[in-house]
Amino acid sequence: MPLNLSRPILYLITRGATTEGTTPDAPEFALILHQVSAAVAAGINLIQIREKQLTARVLFELVKRASDLTRGTDTRLLVNDRADVSVGAGADGVHLTTQSLDAAMIRKTFGKEVLIGTSTHSLAAARFAQEQGADFIVFGPVFETKAKKLFGPPVGLEKLGNVARELRDFPVLALGGISVANAQDCFAAGAKGIAGISLFSDPQTLMQTATVIVESAKSAG
Repeated sequence: MPLNLSRPILYLITRGATTEGTTPDAPEFALILHQVSAAVAAGINLIQIREKQLTARVLFELVKRASDLTRGTDTRLLVNDRADVSVGAGADGVHLTTQSLDAAMIRKTFGKEVLIGTSTHSLAAARFAQEQGADFIVFGPVFETKAKKLFGPPVGLEKLGNVARELRDFPVLALGGISVANAQDCFAAGAKGIAGISLFSDPQTLMQTATVIVESAKSAG
């Protein structure tokens, strides 16, 4: 599926606050749907359902309901790692981690219409994802994050810029420690968009945050 989205690309990633005990009646389940609804209203381009602890049954139900909210809008819905759940529940694609199958295998199995994003942390991984047929990559963490043990040390703006230049027009989205204050620096380095978890976590301020980041992209040229 061609990633024909307006720039800058804004990518909301859910917090992963659900557990294997979460049910469709749980408050955290409803909160994600509220976040998805707010993201659609704010014009967020991409949403990743990143709820790794859910049972397959509950994840399917969550993605199905979220798909109902994004269908017919300009927002695309992806599921972390589970292309089977994404396709079965009517979402648009899958986001692959460093532990996932590569994009070429996903494309071969699920077809050319599936939107594929890939997490990368180095130029070599970014090139590989592009060569394997990913539609876009997320690169980072660009800045220091609280989850350093999970995502590793920051790669910095210089490496983000190197990746953006090497991949030319291929969509490179910056992730990790990004705020409304430093988003412009990411765009100046060549990022085509911003991905965020905490940055986009509050449904009440989501539209304002999106507006400020879009303006930051314009200011960066």
